[in-house]
Amino acid sequence: MAATKTYLTGVKPTGEPHLGNYLGALKPALEAARDYDAYYFIADYHALTTVRDPEVMRHNIRSVAATWLACGLDPERTVLYRQSAIPETFELAWVLSCVTGKGLMNRSHAYKAVRDRNAEAGVADLDSGVNMGLFNYPILMAVDILIMETDLVPVGRDQAQHVEYAADIAGSFNHLFGEGYALTVPKGVYPEGDASVLPGIDGRKMSKSYDNHIPLFLPENKLKKLVRRIPTDSVPVEEPKDPDSSVVFQLLTQFASAEQAADVRKRLEAGGMGWGELKNELFEAINTEVAPKRERYEQLMEPGSELDDVLAAGAVRARERSRRVLSGVRTAIGID
Repeated sequence: MAATKTYLTGVKPTGEPHLGNYLGALKPALEAARDYDAYYFIADYHALTTVRDPEVMRHNIRSVAATWLACGLDPERTVLYRQSAIPETFELAWVLSCVTGKGLMNRSHAYKAVRDRNAEAGVADLDSGVNMGLFNYPILMAVDILIMETDLVPVGRDQAQHVEYAADIAGSFNHLFGEGYALTVPKGVYPEGDASVLPGIDGRKMSKSYDNHIPLFLPENKLKKLVRRIPTDSVPVEEPKDPDSSVVFQLLTQFASAEQAADVRKRLEAGGMGWGELKNELFEAINTEVAPKRERYEQLMEPGSELDDVLAAGAVRARERSRRVLSGVRTAIGID
């Protein structure tokens, strides 16, 4: 019988999770944990490139961990840990930076995006605003993957480069030192369907950077108000409507049953169902799914909850693997 493959994903603690995160990343990862040896981590050191307030960082770390647990992660089955609790990660980052070409880093999407923005703004120094954390980000992300002997990494298509870089960097190491120890070369797992591009309240992809997101654990009364604010056209109640052009209906399809979505589609196309009624259906569908999770999340965020114990236990289990990998790497490079 083949060994169970390792499945790893990380979440950067840069803000409260929203519905797009839940459908596009959290739910698929929780489902995958049933079939794989799953390692899920909070990428707190990655967040340091943008989060400068230590109190915000502490809150966000706890929020990500509480979100995983509130959404159903079983810490006995899935290893949940903080990136910062695995010191082997940062030693391996130096080793792998020594086998990674600068040219590869120059092609990083995040780095190129900053340079492009500077060029468009007429800034003479195209590297203005680039710190070495952002520049070296792909190496640290590759190490997060490689230190856990990861086989599969779930990513959206727009994030595929991160897994490709991890595979390239592992290949470079293996080419130089593979006779002593070979790193596992990971593969990306890409989402099916459209949950990874859930529309926000303005129709664009739901994102905190666009400020068009619906927070996952928004209180019930605020959730209802936010859903009511989603823009719609002025087609009268009695007139037929196009469900496929409606953000409200697109969101409903992600939370309602297939039967309910089909019924709503029929009523919209026939006329007689207004946008207000559709928004009410959307609110009820979202709230039905998230209400018990919201309650659990609030319990976990309280001081003295089991959250810290879960993370500490996860770090112990994760370090068993990271120590083994780093020991193999040290032997391979002659520092053992």
